[in-house]
Amino acid sequence: MKLQQLDFTVFIAYVIGLLCIALWISRNDHKGDRNTEDYFLASKSLPWWAIGASLIASNISAEQIIGMSGSGYAIGLAIASYEWMAAITLVIVGKYLLPIFLKNNIFTMPQYLEQRFDSRVKTTLALFWLAVFIFVNLTSVLWLGGLAIQTVAGVDWMFGMIFLAVFSVAYSLYGGLKAVAYTDIIQVVLLVFGGLFLSYLALNTIADGTGFIAGFNILTEKIPGHFDMILETDNPNYMSLPGLSVLIGGLWVMNIGYWGFNQYIIQRALAAKNIQEAQKGIAFAAFLKLLMPIIVVLPGIAAIILYPNLTSPDQAYPSMMGLMPVGIKGLVFAALVAAIVSSLASMTNSISTIFTMDIYKNILPSKSQRHYVHIGRIATLASLCIALITAEPLLGKFDQAFQYIQEFTGLFSPGITAIFLMGMFWKRATSSGAMASAIGSAVFSVAFKFLWPELPFMDRIGLVFLLCIALTVVVSLLGEKPATDSSVSLDEINFSTERSFNISALVVVVILVILYGTWW
Repeated sequence: MKLQQLDFTVFIAYVIGLLCIALWISRNDHKGDRNTEDYFLASKSLPWWAIGASLIASNISAEQIIGMSGSGYAIGLAIASYEWMAAITLVIVGKYLLPIFLKNNIFTMPQYLEQRFDSRVKTTLALFWLAVFIFVNLTSVLWLGGLAIQTVAGVDWMFGMIFLAVFSVAYSLYGGLKAVAYTDIIQVVLLVFGGLFLSYLALNTIADGTGFIAGFNILTEKIPGHFDMILETDNPNYMSLPGLSVLIGGLWVMNIGYWGFNQYIIQRALAAKNIQEAQKGIAFAAFLKLLMPIIVVLPGIAAIILYPNLTSPDQAYPSMMGLMPVGIKGLVFAALVAAIVSSLASMTNSISTIFTMDIYKNILPSKSQRHYVHIGRIATLASLCIALITAEPLLGKFDQAFQYIQEFTGLFSPGITAIFLMGMFWKRATSSGAMASAIGSAVFSVAFKFLWPELPFMDRIGLVFLLCIALTVVVSLLGEKPATDSSVSLDEINFSTERSFNISALVVVVILVILYGTWW
């Protein structure tokens, strides 16, 4: 697939337009010097539609679009469980976790851990998140984004990475989270339109122009095995998606950890006008999540018929883009870049927030608000420079960068999820118990990986999570009493939700039941 002159023109117009809009938002919002709440939490003024769109834009990136489309090509619709189960996870986060965070009036996840436990837990987890965001998340998004640009546009991957880094800085560095969140609305509209249009073209092409419904029927008839949601043990991809574990096992741990306790995701909800707006935004994101398999997985499945001889599954999405007419192809390429850049901007904003508010401010607590904003901007630039330098050495040796992400984060995510859940819902949990969970997560994960290699990754996550819960309980009961109770008792939290949120949650559950019932 090659981009034509019109495609490049459309793409350049998009880039310039987005930068102009971001600059306008930043200038229009700028009244005097920004304080940390303005820059890191968008003055706590985000409406629900900006929160929901920004949550999805932050989540969807190169590894999501290209990687999941490739998994659709290799595995089938079963990979959609990552997306569909995330929808119900978002509902749970909005109902039970957000009220606690917003009541505590926090900027960052480490800040909550300090309020609940102590500064030792906060600093340990803050340093861990900074390392993961820079050396895992940023590097992987830049690396895969550079490779995607090289595949689609023929530009060298290194120049592609530099372009992505500069682009994300250009529209997010000055305006902070508000510029990121409001431009994410444009990114999501473009992403959804491009993905739905590509799926329509793919199915219509399969049906020789007789319509996308006919194409979908042909697809399900020719490759029915690619529409099994729950894989049997004899399926060659069972180790990746181990049967019922996607519904009752480790995927819950991964999803709750990602959507509930991941700074660059939850920061959008922390910036809401109020809890009601945050929950509406969460519900909106849940509905968008239900659409994602149509946008990213279905094109990969269709590529089996249209491009059956691909040398790598990850070539599915770039190859499918060849179906696009000239001009629209440039717009869809812009959507791909939009997803990458939005994730970069979200990650760097969260890196700067954690570094400034949890590390730097503790060392120099008496500086001005303007000073902390400047430090946040410097942290953004520094993190991108580090990621650019280390991306190729870290990920160049991996056949699939997604494996690198999963393996590294999988070492610690069960323990982190256990720490938060126990800290929020069990008053007896202590800081020693939390530290034991963090350390135990890595030890248990490595032990199972080498001593029980046939255990599927997702099952390992679930088992390690249960062991971390047990370890937290044992260490907390045998050790000292908690130095302080949680700064906000659960008795003070109002978990009731508005009728609109309850109806939305019910609709999401019903849709998921229908989807799994149809494709079981």
